[in-house]
Formats: sequence, structure tokens, C-alpha cells
Amino acid sequence: MVRTPGRSATEEDAPNSPFPRASEAAAASLLARGVCASVMRLPQVHDTRKQGLITYLIAVAREKGVSAYVGDGLNRWPAVPLLDCAPLYRLALANGAAGARYNAVAEEGVSLREIAEAIGRGLKLPVVAKSPEEAGAHFGWLAAFVGHDIPASSALTQKWLGWHPTGPGLISDLDRMQYSEA
Repeated sequence: MVRTPGRSATEEDAPNSPFPRASEAAAASLLARGVCASVMRLPQVHDTRKQGLITYLIAVAREKGVSAYVGDGLNRWPAVPLLDCAPLYRLALANGAAGARYNAVAEEGVSLREIAEAIGRGLKLPVVAKSPEEAGAHFGWLAAFVGHDIPASSALTQKWLGWHPTGPGLISDLDRMQYSEA
């Protein structure tokens, strides 16, 4: 592990999430009681069978007959291949700092438009833009997520733990998945 001597537990340099982080509150509570705890922030964890929230985007595309994104679709979601997560957890358990927050991020931000286009290719559906006003009706509960730009970095996680993701990218997994089985 590469660790800065005397480093205090801190989080990755990333914008504040628009979504509450219950796991971080739970870890803080454990730390206050003397339990060694840290947090692993997971983005869109993917393989060719499941892709975090994107799995639900696929379901919406099937239901609606179009694969959609909001606005210009340039808002980004971070991603990590499933097979890169286990080694990161092992490194964090073996070498991590109490109270640390690690970002399990291989790709800092994949645009929702690219994701929608990959889903459209896979399902052989047209790809369309939805306005922010149309997002709720089209995406349902996912509307709370699809319009947000939430890139994240794992530069500090990689430095602190010596982790280097090597798996395929999100779009590659989406292009290789069997949509008839998903």
C-alpha cells in the first residue's frame, strides 16, 4: 500500500453527492464507538449481466420502447467492473485507514447519452432525448438520478491502496451483454 505518513482519514476529492450517504453515517457511528470502520463508495458496478442503476434503465427502455437520456445527455456516472471490486475490498481491509472513504471508480464518468446509445444498440431501440420536465413521466423513480452529473475520481484510493482497475469499461460490457437474457 502507498500511504502518506500521518495522513488523516479523509475522502476522495469529489463533488458532494446530491444523494445522502447512509453508509457514511453508519461508519461514523461505529467509529465513535471505537469500531474500526471505513466506507467503500460504489458507482455503477457492472458486468455483462447487471450494471447498478443502469439495469433499471434497460428495463425502462424495454417498457417504453425507446432508450432515453435527459437533456444533452452529457451528465456522467462513474463506473467500475465487478471483478475490480473484490481486490479493492481486500486491499481496504488489509491496508485501509479507519474512517477512510474510498471510491471504487474505474471510469470517472460515462455520459448518460453513451449509456442510452449502448442500450439502444443492444435492444435495437431508438435513442431519444427527454427534457427535464419529461424525465419524471418517462423514468419514474429513476428520474431522481438520470439528470445528475456525478463524476467521481479514485485517484486517492489508487494511491493509498495501490489499486489499479483493469476490467472492461461500462460501454464494452453493455455492448457484450445478452439483452435477450437480461
